[in-house]
This record gives sequence, C-alpha cells and structure tokens, in this order.
Amino acid sequence: MQLLKILKTSIKHSLSPSRLINLILIPSSLYILYLLLSLLLNNHHPRLDLYSGDPAASTSPPPPPPPLSLDHLVFGIASNKNSFPRRRHYIAQWWRPGLTRGFVFLDAPVPSSSGGNDTRLLPLLPPIRISEDTSGFSYTNRNGLRSAIRVARVVVETVAMNLTDVRWFVFGDDDTVFFPDNLVKTLSKYDDGLWYYVGSNSEVYEQNRVFSFGMGFGGAGFAISRPLAKVLAKGLDGCMERYAQAYGSDSRVYACLTELGVGLTREPGFHQFDVRGDAFGLLAAHPLAPLSSLHHIDHTDPIFPNMTRPEAMQHLFRAAQIDSQRLLQQSVCYDTSSSWTVSVSWGYAVQVFPRHLLMTEAVRVRETFSQWKKGSVLARSYGFNTREVEPDPCERPTVFFMSGVASRKDWIKSAYKKHDDGDCLSDMASPRKIEEVRVYSRKLDLDIKQLQAPRRHCCDVLPSSIGKVMEIAIRECGEEESIFMRQ
Repeated sequence: MQLLKILKTSIKHSLSPSRLINLILIPSSLYILYLLLSLLLNNHHPRLDLYSGDPAASTSPPPPPPPLSLDHLVFGIASNKNSFPRRRHYIAQWWRPGLTRGFVFLDAPVPSSSGGNDTRLLPLLPPIRISEDTSGFSYTNRNGLRSAIRVARVVVETVAMNLTDVRWFVFGDDDTVFFPDNLVKTLSKYDDGLWYYVGSNSEVYEQNRVFSFGMGFGGAGFAISRPLAKVLAKGLDGCMERYAQAYGSDSRVYACLTELGVGLTREPGFHQFDVRGDAFGLLAAHPLAPLSSLHHIDHTDPIFPNMTRPEAMQHLFRAAQIDSQRLLQQSVCYDTSSSWTVSVSWGYAVQVFPRHLLMTEAVRVRETFSQWKKGSVLARSYGFNTREVEPDPCERPTVFFMSGVASRKDWIKSAYKKHDDGDCLSDMASPRKIEEVRVYSRKLDLDIKQLQAPRRHCCDVLPSSIGKVMEIAIRECGEEESIFMRQ
C-alpha cells in the first residue's frame, strides 16, 4: 500500500500539462515523419483501406477477358424446308464442325424426297431446329411473307439455348456465306460487355430509303453483343406486335433495337449484295475492312469463270484458309516503264489497266453488275462511287483470276491466270501479252489499332518481271508514303 501511494504521487507530480502534451506530440510527429519518408522512398502513398482499416489492403482489378475466339460466337441461321436442300452447301463451306456453334432454324422437317437429309452432308452442318409456332402474331404487310415473324424470332430461340461462354450472337440467312475468322477479328474491336448491334445496310440507295439506312440487313448478317441480345430476346415478342405492318424479319429486329435506344454500328465487311449478274466490280474494289460475309450468291454469276457457284465459293475459301484477313484487300501499284496501273484484289483477281489511273479512279467500283430491281433512277443509285465499264474493249483492264495460293515460312505466293475475254486484239504494248501474275505477300494479322484506323497496303511491280509473267510484292506503305505514278 505504501509503495502504491508513492507511485501515484510520483505520476501526479511528473505528468504536468506541458509534459503530457510532449508525450502526445512526439509519437504523432514520428508517425508523420514515417509517412513522409515512405512517400519519398517508395514514390507512392501508403494504401489505406478506409473500409477495412487495413493500410495494406487493396482491391485488385478483375483480369481482362481472354481474346475473342470463334467459340465465343453463336450463329442463328434462318432457313426453311424448301430452300435448305438447295442452299445447305453454302453453309457447309463456312461451317466448321466442332469449332463453330449455332443452329439452323426451319419451319418444318425437310422431306426425304428433297434430298435434304443426305447423311454425307449433315455432319458438316449446324444442328437443325424446328422453329416455334408463330401463328398467334399479327402480320399485315401485303407485300411480304409472314415467315418474317418466324425468322425474327430466331433471335429469341437462339438466345434461349443458353449456351455458355457466349459473347456475340450472329444472325444470317441460309445463303449468307460467313468468313468466320474475319468475323472474329472484326468483332474483337468492340467491348462485348456493352450493347452493340453490328452490321451493314444495302448497297442500293432505294433499298435503304425504303427499309432504313440505320438497319442491319439480315442477308448480310448482323451481330448482337450478348448483354444486348439477352435484353432484346426478353422483349422481342411484345415489341413485334407493334410492328405488324413491317416487311421483313430484319425490319422487326431493327425496330425493337431502336426502341431500346441502340443504333447500328456499320461494318463494311458485311455485304448484302443487292445486285445481279457479274459482281466482279464490287469484289475487286473491296473496302478497307476484313471480308465478313457475302449474300445473294444465287442471284450473281459465279465469282470465278468456268466454275459453278459452289465451286467458285470453294475456290475463294482456299485463299481464305491461307490468309483470311488479306482476302479481297485491294492494293494499287504502277508499272512506270509501260504506264500501266495494276490493281490487286488479293486471293481473287488482278487487273492491269493499259494506262495511268489516279488512285481515286483505281479504287472506284466498276459497274460490271446490273441493278437489283428495275424502276426509277434511284434503283441504280448506290452507296459508293462507281464508274461505267469502258466502252472500248482495248481500254478495259486485262483480268487475271486467282489460280492457286501457296504458303511458305516467311511469305505467301498467289498466282493469277489471264482470263481471255477475246474482245480486243493484243499488241506488244498491251498488258494482254502477260499470261500470269504472281503476287508475294506476308500473312496479314491486323491489331486493334490497325482495325480502328485501316490503311491500304502498297505494292511494287518487281524488276524480275519478264515476258509473259508479272511479279508483284505487297508490303506495308512507308510512314509518309503516297501511292501515285512516279516518273
């Protein structure tokens, strides 16, 4: 007890107000000094978690999603029992069993007599589903078909399959030929966690004026990101009742997306192909974008001469298998010794013009095709610059069609054989003396920045070109390089 009294007395006399303040200030000052030293030595503030009270605690950002790949896409293909037997070979050309995912939706089972149940081809096709009954929906358009309602609901029924790890839903017709690798590359530009509606409209002004410049045409195909597709599928049936007067399935999907406040993100690699006849001019002047789709194959001539339509598409896919992203990409170069203009549409055709063309002329679409519908002048008004085919056959380009592609370790060689149209007598100064064009290039692998800001590649006529063979090398243009005839 005596010792305790002594201690109390000692503490009472030793902790005067001034000494008590010093005891508080000294530790505080030391801690502030510690914070300042930490800031100077580590060049950052100590991480303080205001919620847990733990200075060392932090919230790490979620890991980025893996790169987009083909198995992140699901296709919904609209067909019917009558057209499927005729067009299934188009689907079989681009479908990859075990890699692509999706379904073909029919209105009814294909009759055995039609040959649509050929067991040799079925393993090469998507699984077949019979569409749900749509007889309860209203359809009041006098010029269309009520099957448009069933086709629009392919969106609902594809989403309802609840496949895992889906990032994009892609929709098209049974005569839509997709180029899957290019489709993946194109869609990889976009954040699939956001609401996106990606596609393209018609080549024809009148078609767009009637149906909408903001609509993704269903034949060209369009892609909808997963979160948007989920919301769209929930409300599509109710929305379609408000558009009973609409013409087609794509009009209904477009209308319902518009009600959700979403506009079309245009990608020029999707092709509705509202043209007839010889589509050479369109293909040879393809825009600066990966080729994603082609439509209306049955309404155009075979894209390669002396082949059937299926054979011609299969031939194009041989080039796509070697370098899909470069397919149809146009490069222009000049043979200064002869004042010739050379246009290379890789994997398809080379054109050698017997004169000097400025770049603005060389990239215009030659109007080799005929209009989709007869009618007013608007029916022949297109959404791109065209120029008429030269009336003088000797002023037309000599055309060389792709005959083969071979891949080596560091480069790719594609060969193009002359197509003899027989309309012009050749002379020694004419490019018609050339029999073959050989094109050398490297495999194209565009990164996101190159996709967002595309630039045409350059090409050079090689000095090794002699006699009946012309050799060309495609390369990236220099940083400030322009493409023009150099004297």
